[in-house]
Amino acid sequence: MQNQHSERPSRFVAFGRRKIASSVCIVDGKQHIRTFLADTLEELGLLTCGARDADELGTRLDQQHVDAVLLGLSAGGVAAGDVLAVLAEKAFDGQVLPIGPAGSPAVEAIQQLGAELGLVMLPTLTTPFGTDRLRASVAAMMPAEGPPSAPVDVAEALKSGWLELWYQHKVDARTLVSRGAEALVRMRHPSWGVVPPAYFIPAEGDPHFRSLSEFVIGRALDDWQYFLSQSGPVDLSINLPAAFLTDATAVEQLCLQMPRHPAFSGLMIEISGSDTVRNLDMLLEVARRVRFHNIALSIDDIGADWPDLMGIDRFPFTELKVDRSLITGCADDRLKRSVCRRIVELANGYGARTVAAGVETRADLMAVHEMGFDLAQGFLFGRPAAPRKFARATLGRPLAVASA
Repeated sequence: MQNQHSERPSRFVAFGRRKIASSVCIVDGKQHIRTFLADTLEELGLLTCGARDADELGTRLDQQHVDAVLLGLSAGGVAAGDVLAVLAEKAFDGQVLPIGPAGSPAVEAIQQLGAELGLVMLPTLTTPFGTDRLRASVAAMMPAEGPPSAPVDVAEALKSGWLELWYQHKVDARTLVSRGAEALVRMRHPSWGVVPPAYFIPAEGDPHFRSLSEFVIGRALDDWQYFLSQSGPVDLSINLPAAFLTDATAVEQLCLQMPRHPAFSGLMIEISGSDTVRNLDMLLEVARRVRFHNIALSIDDIGADWPDLMGIDRFPFTELKVDRSLITGCADDRLKRSVCRRIVELANGYGARTVAAGVETRADLMAVHEMGFDLAQGFLFGRPAAPRKFARATLGRPLAVASA
């Protein structure tokens, strides 16, 4: 059957001159399927909602704008037919993506019924499928471009509750067992979907910079409690600017916030290498003070400035994290490997552990292992995930490594 949707442009709702990401409603009777699809689509930049059946979908359509419907056939063709009837009754002008087994008579019947009802039916996404195939199936719905620069003031985001933390594994470079996670701030905007920090992080002199830092601390500790209840304790790292730690009151409050739970093994604070070099004397003193409160400091994004860290007496930093610019492609770059080895030697001399950031291929992982890094982090082990999805991931066991 020929579908007339292949050249249909991406759908957007206009708000002034800005484009708003498409909204997708996932209709399936099984909660775990709706959850998986929602997590994946939101990571792709789409807005999502869910419905268990035709009645709930009808309510959704009355309450909010929906650009596309992902229609799961886990409940069978009859229930899916009811969903199509509701869409036709509501004069739905978006796209419908059926999801079901290849060659299923029910799937073919749904495609035919949708066409008869005048709905725009996308080719069926056959099961089983992975993220890449799902991405390809919804490509027409995805934003054609990223959100505009500085789309929303961070003060508005904090007040409206749009900010959250996503988590990415730090993995043992030898065993591939998760050894913790780094918290990365994200904005879940009601119109633009998930917005990366480059579009909303304020400048260091912005008066809201401290408020954002306080949010990161508080949310990370709340998420730690959530992980504890769902999967067990997770060693967390957060990113803070050195300027935040210059405030003695802020540091004191940070120390008082640490959980007293026996399973809490401490909080790692990552500070950029350039920020560390500029504020070295101050950070040396802060690091020595906060370690008595189960807080450690990590030097992040270490690159060409690594020699500035040599010769420090009583080195108080627990971790050195090498910038992705030195890690990505290191398997085929002798100069990068040479610099990395020098940094590993420096860390070993200080008794600090090393993290290789930006590991994206198996070849780079092998090089990181050979150079003696303790931990690795990067898309090879998975992209950052919202707390709910991260908590469902298996912790304490070897992680699945993505295909190169």
